[in-house]
Formats: sequence, C-alpha cells, structure tokens
Amino acid sequence: MESLWHATCSIQPREALRKNLRVDVAVIGGGMAGVLTAYLLTQQGARCVVLEAERIGGGVTGNTTAKVTSQHGLCYDTLLTLSGQETAQSYLSANQAAIERYRGLVREQNIDCGWEDLPSYVYALDGVDRLAKEQRALEQLHFAASLTRKTALPFPVKAALRFERQGQFHPLKFLRHIAQGLEIYEQTPVTDVLGHTAVTPLARVRADRIVVATHYPFINAPGYFFLRMHQERSYVLALDRAPHLDGMYLDANPQGLSFRNAEGCLLLGGAGHRTGENRTGGHYRALSRAANRYFPLSREVRRWSAQDCMPQDSVPFIGRYSPAAPGLYVATGFHKWGMTGSMVAAMLLSDRLTGHRMPWADAFSPHRFRPAASIPALAVDGVKSVKGLSKGYFGSASARLDDIPKGHGGVVRYAGEKLGAYRDENGEVFLVTVKCPHLGCELSWNPDEKTWDCPCHGSRFDYRGNLIGNPAMKGIRWQGKIPRGTSSPKTADPQRKEERAR
Repeated sequence: MESLWHATCSIQPREALRKNLRVDVAVIGGGMAGVLTAYLLTQQGARCVVLEAERIGGGVTGNTTAKVTSQHGLCYDTLLTLSGQETAQSYLSANQAAIERYRGLVREQNIDCGWEDLPSYVYALDGVDRLAKEQRALEQLHFAASLTRKTALPFPVKAALRFERQGQFHPLKFLRHIAQGLEIYEQTPVTDVLGHTAVTPLARVRADRIVVATHYPFINAPGYFFLRMHQERSYVLALDRAPHLDGMYLDANPQGLSFRNAEGCLLLGGAGHRTGENRTGGHYRALSRAANRYFPLSREVRRWSAQDCMPQDSVPFIGRYSPAAPGLYVATGFHKWGMTGSMVAAMLLSDRLTGHRMPWADAFSPHRFRPAASIPALAVDGVKSVKGLSKGYFGSASARLDDIPKGHGGVVRYAGEKLGAYRDENGEVFLVTVKCPHLGCELSWNPDEKTWDCPCHGSRFDYRGNLIGNPAMKGIRWQGKIPRGTSSPKTADPQRKEERAR
C-alpha cells in the first residue's frame, strides 16, 4: 500500500556506509526530522552525517498527510490548563516559527514541492463549546483564530475554528531537495551507540554529538521513552474525482475525519486506533463508506497508513537524551504533527549543538515532568503494558488454527507452542512467534494491514516476521510454513534466514 507521496516522487538511492568516519554530528534516522537537523547543522558549518537504516523518507515522513500547521486539534486549552502558560506559549510560538521556516526555505530556494498557503480548520458536528474554549485559550496566547459556520465540507457543521496562513506540501519532494549535498548513508542501520560512537554493520562513526531521530528511540536506557509515550495508527484514502477544498480540515472528535487536497486528489483520513488494538479491522472500509457517502462520484486511487508517537503530555521530546548520556540527543513524540514537529526539532537541536539556546527549549525538554498532564496517560499506558506482558506469559491462544480463514491471522496453539498464524489466499499458513523482541509483550494481529503489532510500545512485523517499525531492533522468529493440506510446519528456508539476518 504505497502512499501518494511515494507514488509521485522518486529519490536517488545513497550508498551504504563501508568505512569508519569522524564527524561533528551523527544523525540517526533519515526522516524529515533527521534530514532537516543535518541540513541546518551543515548550514552552520558543522560536518554532519545522516545514517538511515533503509531509505530516507521511507518511514513516517513518506506516509504523513503533510499538513504544516500549528493547529494540532484542540490542544491549547489543554496545554494552558495542564502544563501552564509558558509551555503553551512556547509550543504555539515554536510551531508557528516552523511554518515560517518551511515557507522561507521553499521561497528562497524555489523548491518544487507544491507548497500552498492555506487556512486550517478544526470543525465540530455536535456543539461549539469546545471550539469557543480553544478560541479563548488562543486569545490568552495572543493568537487570532476565528469561529465560522461556513466551510467547504460536504456536510453541515456546528462551527469551525480557523487558523490563517498555514501550509501544506509534498513532503518527499521537499525532502529530496534539502537532502541534496548532505552526507547521507542509506541501508546503514545503527545497531548500538557506545559513548560517542554509532555502531553500524560495516563501520563505526565517531561524533562529538549524536542525534537519535528514528521516530521511536531504539535505546531503552537511559531515557526510558517507552514508559513515556505509546504509538497510534491512522489510515488515509486518496480520492480522485473529488472536490477541491479551500483548506485543511480536522474533526474536533479524535475519531472523526480529516481532509486535504494533494496531487489532484482529496486525502480522506481518520479511523485511528492504538497500535496493537485492531482485532476486528475494518478501518479502510469505514473510510470507504465515508467516501461513498460524501463524495459518491469519487474513486479511490491510493490507500495507506501512518504511525505516530504519542507523548503523555502531548508535547514532543527534543533535546538531551538523558543527563546520564552526554553528547546524545533525541527528537521524538511528535504526536500526529510530525511536519511542524520535525522543523521545531531541527531548529532547537541545530542551535543547541552549535552553542545557542532557543527560548522554547524548556517546553520540549526530554527531562520535564508535568504531573497534571502526564499522570492520567501514564496510568493508561502502564495498564496496557502490564496487560500485554501478562498475555505473553499467561494468556491462552485466541483462535484454533483450523478456524483461521484465508487472508486472516490469529494467535493459535500449534505443536505445543503459542504462535502467530496467518493463512494466505492460497491456504498456506505462516507461523511466527508472538513475543515482541523489544520487551516481551504479546503481539496482536492487524487485519487491515496483515501485520503483527505490539500493543505495548508499537513495534510492527510482517506476517513472515520481518521488522517493519521500531522500537524493536530485530524481527520475530520464523517458525515455519504449512502448505495447504500439510499438517506439520516446515523449517525456515535459507532465503528467510537471510532476510532475518538483514
């Protein structure tokens, strides 16, 4: 399921790193945050290298909806109430500055990335109280936002809160441009960080500073970010023959729909859930029903999904990884707003690493603790982790192998073991272990994407056990394949062993 961005933009591959290097800064991760950080550091005269495990832009950046906005749902009333005036003001100011930095780069360098200055809206279907509270919060932060009942949506709304001069663009075309001239190595996973050295399969990189910009940090300790955020998935359809809207739209209800135009299509998004909690599936079907209801003449041309790191207080972690790790920095937890979050991270880190300190730094500090904002979410995340771990050790299988239909998967008891089983359309069954190699939680089958997902920390694996997304650093163990009509599993073939080694 290729995103619209990948389908309309190719990026020249880079070679893998095969020799040891000595640099000023090593950035681990070639998404928007990592590449932007390297770009800004290079502009300030630092020798910076980007180490990417696969392809730049191949993760969350290539699957975003690419709204460049400071309107992050109805967040500012909550930030004011739970985190205080200073944090809320810093968050708004930083994200507004990120929009202006994108806009300036696009114009100064004439970047062909479809940049559009557009308003963004949060709309409500069931009352205006929440929107009015958010507008009052924004007034306290000296930001003008207007309430309106007039929208370009194909259904009536009670009201919508409008932000002026926001932006949208093609994220991969922008990334391709700013990556030119940067020292980037692809197919170069970092397997460990030892002090000031990033370890890769074929070489080592010695750096004064190391930035972990891998979406979800792969170093558990210090930092312990796996205790401080969870991951969520969301889904997108690209619709042809749909109307052109006047801006970007998001429902005030977190379970509602989002809309924006791109590349001649309308992007219809929503149907989100916590990673690992999608046993029944049907999220793409729900979006398809909405498309048929609101845009009956439209035609689906693409569908894809994205994953987001959700910090407990809704503010990204940007800065020093831990006081116990000098020279190590992190950028993660962008909630569902990775485009502005990436630029905020790049600005904060590039200034910090070259001896400056921006006024917003404390709001995004990884070492903060805001009890009122964090403790309720911390309790929920803790319960989810305990549940996932206990299922792995004490839970029973949820399905019988014979009951799994074609195209579906489930946790079964087979040959004396609890395993994950997926039956393909030809009737062959693929068996894997269901214990996540990150911290041991039991994986859950995602029927919408045919993947095994971790409900504790969000690692994902395909039905053959190959790793898709971190924090896990390796795939799950392949247990064999049962051809149609065969009653016992075969051992893994050499090709599978080679895939697992990679």
